[in-house]
Amino acid sequence: MDNVGVLQREKVLKKKINLKRELGKMSIDIDPVKIFKHISLIGMSLAMIFPFIWMISSSLKTNYEIWNEPFKIIPDVPQWFSFVDAFKSAPFGMYLFNSGFTAIIITFILTINSAMFAYAITQFKFKGRGILFAIIMGIYMLPTAVTYVPSYIILARMNLLDSYTGLIFSNAASIFGIFLFRQTFLKVNESLIEAARIDGASEWTILWKIVFPITKPSFVTFGLITFITNYNSYLWPSLIIKSPERSLISIGLRQFFIQDGAYGINWSQIMAGSTIAVMPLLIIFVFTQKFFINGIADSGVKE
Repeated sequence: MDNVGVLQREKVLKKKINLKRELGKMSIDIDPVKIFKHISLIGMSLAMIFPFIWMISSSLKTNYEIWNEPFKIIPDVPQWFSFVDAFKSAPFGMYLFNSGFTAIIITFILTINSAMFAYAITQFKFKGRGILFAIIMGIYMLPTAVTYVPSYIILARMNLLDSYTGLIFSNAASIFGIFLFRQTFLKVNESLIEAARIDGASEWTILWKIVFPITKPSFVTFGLITFITNYNSYLWPSLIIKSPERSLISIGLRQFFIQDGAYGINWSQIMAGSTIAVMPLLIIFVFTQKFFINGIADSGVKE
């Protein structure tokens, strides 16, 4: 019996020793740098998301709560009718349609144009190809505001002011898109392109049947960035769009803010309108974030 007791005590002691060793290894594996990185990322994420949380929270508060309890996230009595009142006070449905429609058309045109141009300067051999790309990148350095006056004059002479056509036509090219697709297409294996040409495939077929599938993340990334940029665009549309029925959501929000000389008196409805404007972008990002992250992480090329 004594021997059995001794063996049991030895087993228990060995388990304790092994447990201490494992705990010691765990403590040794803790990397302070990784902990600092995670804490920093969490802090920056909270700083980025807090304005959206505060905006949604404020849309459900009364004006008194917004000014006297600004950091109280959950209101005592959510004011859901603020969204109904906002829709009744301004045609947000029309604003959302105008912004979504123009942004989708512009994104489609820019994606096609940029991909075709980038394919040409990466897959075709011709004199001056490097100079052409250098000129394009040089134009990219110009401030956007510099192009407003000549673009306005051109649209005026073409009688395209205050129209969707003028807004879409004036945004029909993207140097950023050309640069992004060029960098992506350069990483595509040339043997795939040559094999397709030997099989008799046209350049159009090669671009959309071979290059596009293996660079799809870059297309999604560019499409998402372009859509958000044009959906949120304010300055240029406000210069050429004057009719209320053609106003984009950014212009509509400003009109809602200053209508009847209110200048932000009813902040709960203003926050509700802002939430309505932002929600489509958040929904789109939720469904496309996988492609967006892949497009940035691996330059959009799938091996």
